[in-house]
Formats: sequence, structure tokens, C-alpha cells
Amino acid sequence: MRWSVKLFRAGETEVRIHLTFLVLLLWIAVAHYGAGGTQAAVRGVVFVLALFGCVLLHEFGHVLAARMYGIPTPDITLLPIGGVARLQRMPDNPVQELVVAIAGPLVNVVIAAALWLGSGVSARIYDPVRLDTPSVNMLAQLTVVNVWLVLFNLIPAFPMDGGRVLRAFLAMKMPYARATRIAATTGQFLAFVFGFIGLFYNPLLIFVAFFIYLGAGQEAAAVEMREAARGVAVDEAMITDFRTLPLTARINDAVEALLRTSQHEFPVSDDNGQISGILTRDGMIAALRERGPDAPVAEVMLRNVPTVQAGANFERAFRWMQESGVPAVMVADRAGRVVGMLTPENVGELMMVQAALGRNGRGRDGTSGTTGATPPPLAPSPVPAGGGGSRP
Repeated sequence: MRWSVKLFRAGETEVRIHLTFLVLLLWIAVAHYGAGGTQAAVRGVVFVLALFGCVLLHEFGHVLAARMYGIPTPDITLLPIGGVARLQRMPDNPVQELVVAIAGPLVNVVIAAALWLGSGVSARIYDPVRLDTPSVNMLAQLTVVNVWLVLFNLIPAFPMDGGRVLRAFLAMKMPYARATRIAATTGQFLAFVFGFIGLFYNPLLIFVAFFIYLGAGQEAAAVEMREAARGVAVDEAMITDFRTLPLTARINDAVEALLRTSQHEFPVSDDNGQISGILTRDGMIAALRERGPDAPVAEVMLRNVPTVQAGANFERAFRWMQESGVPAVMVADRAGRVVGMLTPENVGELMMVQAALGRNGRGRDGTSGTTGATPPPLAPSPVPAGGGGSRP
């Protein structure tokens, strides 16, 4: 995620902090200093850091549950609004998804219980307004906040964990795509409820409603896209008219190709036509700014580009594109020569065509295939988890 820096690595998961989080800490310090001086400012910052420690543990609950099912978890990013654990994919098995989704809130339950037993005080869950007063013990504050994180997380609406829990239960009884549509519709209905309440009581609820509405829509569209990908061959979606760059090319050559074509990604091939890497538009511009037009393309291109064989199922290529975050997937013939390329743009165009034609192009009678939908960006959408979340 842009504007984030690495804090540490725990196994295969990198923990990062978004720079805007530092702005939150500064704002807390200034606000508390104005109310009670240096001691209040320090107390406010310590409390926020402790709170986000609980959020981080919540995210590791998702991470550890995902690892049980062999799902890689590249990173966790702490944001002012919470945390995001990026999972390369969510489990296809509803029971496994239920375990991964519920693991985060269960961590907060354990934390709240431990703090309640250790604090020796009785924290009133129904009075969160008093949490900001110095008279309330900090352990009691953290106890109450963790309880509220659990309750907020279990709202049955995407992108909260409760939405995934609801989808998992529904998917045990019905097709996954239909379960997702029901869960997403539920989330969007609740978003309208929160927004309406926010107009009269708390404007913050309007922000929450907006977040839930967008997250639910993106989740539904992403699942519709995966369903539409089934039964489609990569040959139907790949770009065949594209330009490649030789391994000896310079950045200046790439810039010329960028200006003369509509491509954003350029495969880089050796003398035998084998793909050595891919140069993206962003990488090209960054190299032009930092290293100049004579920099070799081979030194700035992305390597280890996923490749699938012509005739392969498009669903596999689409999953690779989602899980690896690569800007394109190459399609090669049996000799290893590149004959096509898949990018988010042309994948989106395929899905729009599928949606216009009906199920897999066979009309709207629903006799075969799955419905297509205008897709969101292929980059996974955040799933907040009570100030935290998972990103598949």
C-alpha cells in the first residue's frame, strides 16, 4: 500500500504503518495537550497505541487462521481507521471462510476478557462516551473498546467480518455467488440505515455507511467476476495485438512505445521470444524520473511474470492476477512463445461483454454458466475488522 512504511516482519507477514497514522497520533497529542497538558497528551497517545496493538492482534487472528488453510498473508497495514490484513485469497470452503472471518473478533473477545479479569474494575459497555475521561482506568477503557470492536465487527455487512460470517453460513445452503449477493444486499441496506441515523445523531455514521455500501458492492462484483470466469478459456479474453520490448531496450524506447500505443504494460522478451519480464507504465515513469531515458529496461522491469498456456481455463489466470497483484498475465503456446496477454482492463471488458450477453454469452435464460458483472478494480478491496480487517 502506498504511503506506508515497514515496521517489522512476523514470519511471512510484513507489518506496515500508513503515514497518515502518524497524523492521527499528532492530532491526539495536540487535542489532549490542550485539554490537560503534557500528562494528558502522553496518556492519549499511549491509549491509542495500545488500542492499535489490539487491532494488530485482531489482524493476526485472521492471518493465523488463513495460514491453517495454506493461504499466504503478505502484509498487515495499520491505518487511522484500523488495520487491513491482506490475504491472497479467501477460502472457497464456507466453513474455512467462517473460521478465518471469526478468528479476528475472537481475539478481541480474549483480550477483553483478559483485561477485565486483570483490571479489577467494572467497565460499563453501554457508556463509551466516558472512555475519554481521565477518571476511567486505561485498562477499563481498553476492555470496553475491545467489546465494541467485537460488536461492530459482527455487523452482518461487508466489508466487516460479520458480512463474511453471514456469507459463509448462507454458502453452506446455497451457491456461493447467491450467498454473496444476499450478504452484500444486507450490507447495503444496513448502510442506508446507518446513514439515515447519522443524519440525526452522529455524522460519523454517515462515513461508516458510505464505507459499508462501497465495500459490499465491490465484494459482490468481485465474486460475480470470478463466477463469470469459470468455463471461459484464456484465448477468449487475451490481448493478441500488443507490442513487446527487446531485452536490450532503453527507457526511452519504452516511452516511445507508451506514447504511440494504448498499452500500459509492455512484455520484455529475449532473442528467442521468451518473456523475461514486464515493464509497467508506473515503473517506466519512475525509472525515467530517477534514472533517465538511457536506463536499461532489463534493470527496472518486473520479473517472474505468471504465464499460462493457451487454451487454459481463464479462472486460473484470473486467480493468479488477483493473488499475485501482477499487472498482467502472459499466455504462451507449447513452445513457450508468448501469444497473448491478460490485463485488468481487457478482463473488465470481457466481463462487461459477458454481462451484456447474459450468462457466458448464452442469453438471459440462465440455462448455463454464471452471470457476469461490471467489475471493480482487480486489486482486492479492504475488509475492515472493527478498526481492522482482511483484504483478500
